[in-house]
Amino acid sequence: MQFILFFAIWLLLIASAHYYVGKRIIPHCGASVKVQRKLWNLLWGIFLMPQVPFFILVGGIEAEWNELLSWIGYILLGIFSMSLALLAIRDIWLEFWKILKRLTGGSWTPRLSKSGTDYERRRLLFHSTNMGAIGLAAVVSGYGVYESHRKAVVENLTIPLNNLPKEFNGFRIAQISDTHVGPTIKRAFVEGIVQQVNDLKPDLIAFTGDLVDGTVPWLRDDVAPLRDLFAPHGLFFVTGNHDYYSGAGPWIKEAERLGFDTLINEHRLITREGQSLILAGITDFTAEQFIPSQASDPARAFKDSPPNLPRILLAHQPKSIFPAAKVGCDLQLSGHTHGGQFFPWNFMVTLGQPFISGLHKFNDTLIYVNRGIGYWGPPLRVGIPPEITVLELSHSAKNG
Repeated sequence: MQFILFFAIWLLLIASAHYYVGKRIIPHCGASVKVQRKLWNLLWGIFLMPQVPFFILVGGIEAEWNELLSWIGYILLGIFSMSLALLAIRDIWLEFWKILKRLTGGSWTPRLSKSGTDYERRRLLFHSTNMGAIGLAAVVSGYGVYESHRKAVVENLTIPLNNLPKEFNGFRIAQISDTHVGPTIKRAFVEGIVQQVNDLKPDLIAFTGDLVDGTVPWLRDDVAPLRDLFAPHGLFFVTGNHDYYSGAGPWIKEAERLGFDTLINEHRLITREGQSLILAGITDFTAEQFIPSQASDPARAFKDSPPNLPRILLAHQPKSIFPAAKVGCDLQLSGHTHGGQFFPWNFMVTLGQPFISGLHKFNDTLIYVNRGIGYWGPPLRVGIPPEITVLELSHSAKNG
């Protein structure tokens, strides 16, 4: 039910945004009433384009032709999003300028009648800024497509854990997250990830959810390169919300077939030179909506774990930090946010998550939020590149 409500709200917001853009552009383009009607129809077609392949996919239809629709629809959504942001900035500036003129005793020229030289000059100027915004949005979106498919940035961090055994000093965890293998992310993309991660030679690999957008039969060949990942202390996986949208049961089995140890509210002891640390994993924050028996539960994940050992938790969503901190956790590794992916959606993400990217501290718990290596929706990133994280554990607090 919450899933349906979320997408109902999403459709309402996106439809409202398209209406706003239409009202700011179409009446000022100087076209005839007949042409303006066609432009409105085109705008609503652009609104529907990214929704159609998504709901086809949700409806269980997985085909190559829908992948093409996804590319077209999501790129249009990306360009629209950029256009929306630029037009909103322009309109906010105009309103600010009006207010400033009034406060300083000036006057703002009232709206002119739809005739005369002054009106036509203002209309052309307004129309020019509209076209400029759309053109700039298209250029930035083109760059965003490039940035989303380039080699991931490797973020190297030293994480001090006061109770870490000295035998784990320098222990390196490679974190990947949010591959979103699906309509626009395929096998070649995954092969690049595997090559890059293996070249880092980590001690352990942690995958913090959102592996796919689609079913196992459709995407099995695309995720197959993941079986070539290697780390001497193992590969570990926790579910993300999109894994539940795609059928978590089959995907958990597939992840295990690929060599991952899937942590479903449970923990493992990672041993090095006779000493240990605790690695736990919880299901996605929304798991209970799909599989009630898999409700996210940090307390259960650490149950019966040995005392006085470092406790590291893999949790897809950053907001899992709130229950995790209550049960005691030294470090939480999360993803989900994509770092915001691109403007203006990076601001929207802050409405639902306490942390968007990077290293933070909540009470006595450190949390690192990975920007993700894939993307969702528009196949673009702008100023927020894909990421692989290498976290080197330290038994001292010298870098704290």
